[in-house]
Amino acid sequence: MAPIGLADQIEISHGGGKGIEFLCSDPELPGGGDNLCVKAAEAFLAATGLDHGIRIALMKKIPHGAGLGGGSSDAAAVLKGLNELFDHPLVEEELHQIAATLGSDVPFFLHGGVAVCRGRGEILKEAPVLPERTLLLIKPPFPVPTAWAYRHYAELKESGMSPLPQQRQRLGEIEIVNDLEPAVFHKHLLLPSMKAWLLEQPGVECAFMTGSGSTMVAVMKPGTGAEITAALKRDIRSEFGETMWLYETGWGKG
Repeated sequence: MAPIGLADQIEISHGGGKGIEFLCSDPELPGGGDNLCVKAAEAFLAATGLDHGIRIALMKKIPHGAGLGGGSSDAAAVLKGLNELFDHPLVEEELHQIAATLGSDVPFFLHGGVAVCRGRGEILKEAPVLPERTLLLIKPPFPVPTAWAYRHYAELKESGMSPLPQQRQRLGEIEIVNDLEPAVFHKHLLLPSMKAWLLEQPGVECAFMTGSGSTMVAVMKPGTGAEITAALKRDIRSEFGETMWLYETGWGKG
């Protein structure tokens, strides 16, 4: 797993009275106890024994249902932010223990940097340095619920259905393969079509679905000029529709 240069913005402050006040720019996201930011704050208060009001304001920039770890990164940011706000009552190991209870990807976002994640995602080790690349994120106008993707993957595997053959791709020392692609592609036929189309485009080194989708990633070849990337963006919207969400980025520091 690797961080990229795309992030939500979170403001954490002391709230009036007690309890957790949560505000979000995206009305489609659940609030209250179903939101990972709120769950992170509740877990932090329980672990520290603090009885204090907290206000969390979330400005969403990462689309939800995109396979980009938006909710998990927000939960990790809340844990780190609250620990700083209250003068570090928890050590790093305690924060990681809380993170592992919140979701499989939350410990990764506490870790920062590229990592190999095993177990449910809570066992981290350093990974090879990724070669510098420009990334183009392409998200169709539909989300893919993570729980559904894993469930459908298990159903297909149990049924004995052969997965779609995947073209093996490499990025430096890393082999690019996503075992969830066949399950998600089985329902969302736009995605395999887009992947095949991207691999035929000038300047694209490799293409894959990130996480459980629905975002596709086009990794641009080294030395590809800005004009080729700009032309690719125009061609994507021409080929697949103006509703495609596009974001140009690169590897981040986490």
